[in-house]
Amino acid sequence: MLNTIPHGTPTGQPPLLIVHGLFGSARNWGVIGKRLSEGRQVIAVDMRNHGESPWMPSQSYEDMAADLAEVLEETGRADVLGHSMGGKAAMVLALTRPEMVNRLIVADIAPVAYEHSQTDKIAAMRSVDLSRVERRSDADAQLAEVLDDPALCSFFTQSLDLKEKRWRLNLDVLDAEMEKIVGFPETEGQYGGPTLFLTGGESDYVTRAARPRIKSLFPAARFLGIPGAGHWLHAEKPREFVAAVSEWLARTDVGG
Repeated sequence: MLNTIPHGTPTGQPPLLIVHGLFGSARNWGVIGKRLSEGRQVIAVDMRNHGESPWMPSQSYEDMAADLAEVLEETGRADVLGHSMGGKAAMVLALTRPEMVNRLIVADIAPVAYEHSQTDKIAAMRSVDLSRVERRSDADAQLAEVLDDPALCSFFTQSLDLKEKRWRLNLDVLDAEMEKIVGFPETEGQYGGPTLFLTGGESDYVTRAARPRIKSLFPAARFLGIPGAGHWLHAEKPREFVAAVSEWLARTDVGG
């Protein structure tokens, strides 16, 4: 079963399950989870091959959705919030096990295949000589030699196990499964529950061209953008992100 980090305690409201994106972890969502836990329990998960969750040979969305379903079989029906890769996994969960998803929030991703790859980021992490890493700043300095994005370097080093001198990411499987990660499985399912596609105003991940596809799978979908935010909208505009999620959950309350 996936590793989980709970925030708050169970209430009369359905819990909120938070599903991180590629190279992320439940810990990355700690501040967001705590802020959203007023009035409901929030459960953040480490996806397979990430964080403290088991390393598995596949990173398909069918398998990731099944992992999430296993968590919800323990916690009960929930609202589900997923970002990027986690958003795709959350969509597949809603399409294949709609009875488990009370409401769905998809953060800056669409149910389509993308042309970009993240294998260069994997190569950058592999280039780090972990034997020379005593502090995160040591790894950060090595990453800076091959990546020109300081925020991304800092984000990656959050997945370092300094004591064991290893990545808490199964880089081999993530590399081998990249085509599946940037893709989206063929599906004939449909999720008719309340659905919010929350996007970064400066991001190009969810285009107007994708809306017919979104509406065909999620007929109740609504769209909301956060001005000035890119793909990492929850990290770039955390207060606005929490406010948007909280307001939508309050406005679309459908019970348990």
